[in-house]
Parts: sequence; C-alpha cells; structure tokens
Amino acid sequence: MQVTGIHNLKSPLGIQGTGAVAYNLEAPQLYAAALVRGEAQIAKGGALAADTGSHTGRSPKDKFIVRDALTQDVVWWDNNGAMTPAQFDVLHADFVAHMQGRDLYVQDLFGGADPASRVKARVVTELAWHSLFIRNMLIRPDQAELAQFVADLTIIDLPSFVADPARHGCRSQTVIACDFTRKIVLIGGTSYAGEMKKSVFTYLNFTLPQQGIMPMHCSANVNDKDGAAVFFGLSGTGKTTLSADPKRTLIGDDEHGWSKDGIFNFEGGCYAKVIRLSREAEPEIFSTTERFGTVLENVVLDPVTHAANLDDGSKTENTRACYPLDFIPNASVSGRAGNPKNIIMLTCDAFGVLPPIAKLDGAQAMYHFLSGYTAKVAGTEKGVKDPEATFSTCFGAPFMPRHPSVYGNLLRDLMARNHVDCWLVNTGWTGGKFGTGRRMPIRVTRRLLEAVLDGSLNRAKFRSDAYFGLAVPTSVPGVEPHLLNPVKTWASKAEFAETAKKLVDMFRANFEKFEPHVDQNVREAAPKWQLAAQ
Repeated sequence: MQVTGIHNLKSPLGIQGTGAVAYNLEAPQLYAAALVRGEAQIAKGGALAADTGSHTGRSPKDKFIVRDALTQDVVWWDNNGAMTPAQFDVLHADFVAHMQGRDLYVQDLFGGADPASRVKARVVTELAWHSLFIRNMLIRPDQAELAQFVADLTIIDLPSFVADPARHGCRSQTVIACDFTRKIVLIGGTSYAGEMKKSVFTYLNFTLPQQGIMPMHCSANVNDKDGAAVFFGLSGTGKTTLSADPKRTLIGDDEHGWSKDGIFNFEGGCYAKVIRLSREAEPEIFSTTERFGTVLENVVLDPVTHAANLDDGSKTENTRACYPLDFIPNASVSGRAGNPKNIIMLTCDAFGVLPPIAKLDGAQAMYHFLSGYTAKVAGTEKGVKDPEATFSTCFGAPFMPRHPSVYGNLLRDLMARNHVDCWLVNTGWTGGKFGTGRRMPIRVTRRLLEAVLDGSLNRAKFRSDAYFGLAVPTSVPGVEPHLLNPVKTWASKAEFAETAKKLVDMFRANFEKFEPHVDQNVREAAPKWQLAAQ
C-alpha cells in the first residue's frame, strides 16, 4: 500500500491491500485528482462542480444503527432502523474487501469547535471530490494537532459499493450504517456527499446529551450588542440564508452544540442550497459559487463557458454549494459564542396559514420544537418533487438517535436558565397554500428578524392567533400589515378556515406520541381550532 501524507493509517479497521492512500490533501491536490479521474469539472470562477447521480438528497430510510448493549435501551427505535452486530460485521468485511486495490483519500478532522467535547473524525473516501467536500465541511486541525491525531470516529464512504439487503440487513443497495460501540460509520451506494456530514451530526447527537450538551440542527450568528441567535429549521427553511447577515458574525449554518458555557459550531464550513440564488439578494453566499475551493453539487454548467446556471433545477431542486466558513466575510474565527438571547424556529408552512412571525412562551416553544412542523422542500430527500407538509421532531428527526424528549428537556432547561426569547417564523406560503399562494417575501422575513434581534419587536402590540394561540405582532415597521394576519391574504376566508383546521388537526394527531413525555402545560400549548373565532 502506497501511503502519502503526514503519517501512517492509525485505524482498527483491518484495511490492507488498497491502492494509494492520500492523507489530508488540500484543495489544489484534490482538484487535480478529481479532474484526472473524471469526477468533476471546473466551473467559471473556479468552483469544482460535481454530480451525485441518482441520489440528489439524503436517503433517510437507508440509515441504520447497530442495536447492541450500548444502544438497546437509549436509541429511539421508532425513528431509527436497526441492524444487528452480526449484519454490521458482514457489511464491514465487505467494505474492506471492496477497498482492495482502490485509491483512497483520508481526511483527519474535528467535529465541534469546543475542544472539550469535539470528536476526532477520520473520513475515508473513494472520490477525491468527496474528500474536498468533507474537508470544507468539518474543522481542519493544524499541523501540530494532526501529528497527534487518533480518531474517535471513522467514516468510510464508498459510493461504488452495492449493498445486499438479504446479506447486510438493509433496505436497498444504498446503506448508511452507524455502529456507536465501535465508532464506525459505513456509507455505500450513494454519491450524495451530505451523508458524510450528517453521520458526524448523528454521532454527536448520540454522545453529547450524556454530557449535558444540547446538539442542535440550526444555524447561528452573533453580535456584541444583541448576543447570539439560533435558527432551527430543516433544509429549505432558510437557516443558511437568514443567518448570513452582513451586520452580524456568522457562527455556522447547520449544526451546533449548546453547553453551559454557550454555543459552538460543529462544522468548519457551510452547505448552502443555491437553486435560484441571486447576487443581489444574497451576495455573500452567491460569491462563494464563483470561488476556487467551493464544491458545487448538481449545478448545471453552460457547456461552452462553464458558467453556473443557478436557476436551472433540471438535475434537482437541491443544488448545493459547499465552502469553508471563512469564505463568508463576517464568519466567526472561533466558531463559538455565549448563550443565545433569541431562538428562531423556522418553518416552511406549505398550507399558508401560519403567521410570518409569532412569539412563543416556554410551553409553546417545547411543543413546536417537538412537533418540528415544516415542509419537505423539493429535492431535499430522494423522491420528493413538491413541498409536502411534514413533522420532523426537533427540526431534525433523521439525525436524532435518542428520544425527542431528551433533546426537548435539554432545550427547555437551557432556555429557562438563560432567559431566552423564542420565535416561530414562517418562511413558507402566504395568500394561499402551495400551488395557489406565494412564498413569503425574503425582505419581509429579514425585516421581522431585524426587529427580533434589535429588541424592538418585544415592544410591539400582540394579538392571539385564533387557531394556534400564538402571540402575533399587529404591526411591524416596514412590513405590510395584512401579511401579519394570514387570513387577510387569502381570497376565500372560508377556505382559509378549513385549511387552518386541517393543519391544527395534523398538529394534534402528530403530538399524541409525545404527550406521555411532557408536562401538562406543554400538552395545553396544542392548537385548538374548536375554540377559534369563526
């Protein structure tokens, strides 16, 4: 085995007989390898453009956790697929065999900006562009740290591997298998690079609650005057866009922890949706799509100029740009901040009945956190072509190994201890449901968030929403008043009422499974359309 890089493979994986193994290559070397191997193209401006084939989003139904003595009584098995230790052994052996004679790329990286709780992750990939992707996404150790690096977690990513459900205990030819006891993740049969970073997030979601640390699927930013803000939300709700505020320091765009000392980024990069991204509306993110070092996923290039056409969703609506955090001019160097002052829960309401912003009390915050209502946006998951209403608990159910009440209780306690305000923000539809209404204008959402973050919205007058019981401001400077009262944006008031009732019923049905795990005041925070003013 030819080994290049700074040190030898320190791993209990029994991997022998591979081709060349390249360690911790930087962007220029990985560009060269990806181009020579035909994995990618260079886009105009310098980004590396790659396609992910049939998997243009995550495959959550193909993800499994090994069910053993460590996980048996603590993993939320209603939400997580199980694999036996024996099935994982066979899968691991087949992965090792599949690596024979193949050139591999290894990155040694940190998951977590807080040295006290970070995970040391070794990521082995067969694609050079995947190695650049994960190098962009996680935190890059310095040379002294690399010299002492011994992995806590090993991820092996082999897109060309074809899983066998009968042999491996999986569902299809794609598999993401997590063994928390042996601290190994195996990813096969998919070229969607996001599976690697989500595997790190899943691992931290399992380990950090034992330390009293809340893992969060969120973006975060901060300034010296107003403190930190956390933005919960699934892909497509605006976490990346709304946290990239030129007036505030970006901590991170997707995954964070919250300890007694404050919040910290899990990552060293951003993974932004870029479909129909514009230079005018989002200049900081747009500029990264024209920069050397960025990885573009499934973006259509002009056949002659190689200019990226960000308006073209013919490959997928889930086009992405992956870039180091420092490509954003106002990004945090440390990836850390104190305790947040505001929590924003972003929802993309495909029914168009939630207000654009509402203030939540403590019980409502826990109710909506456990509910995790939003819409699956086209392309985010394989097979999703149009927005679909969904409830993803903790705004990240696919990444939650433990029961949602574990994360909900951590959030409740941290919010109460630090006197944090919580807001529900709808970035979805107004004037009607999907297909009739329109997306909430981003300028409106930005203006509302400005009022939250500068404290002025706390001084507004509020009304109680008739269906959800939420405190909704009656006016906000710079926002058309009718937008704050969704019923006024609909042509048919009767249709609005019926649609709102339908969504209320969906909330209540979804929350039944959580009722045994929460206090009475949280159960009472449920919407009650029967009491709504008609």
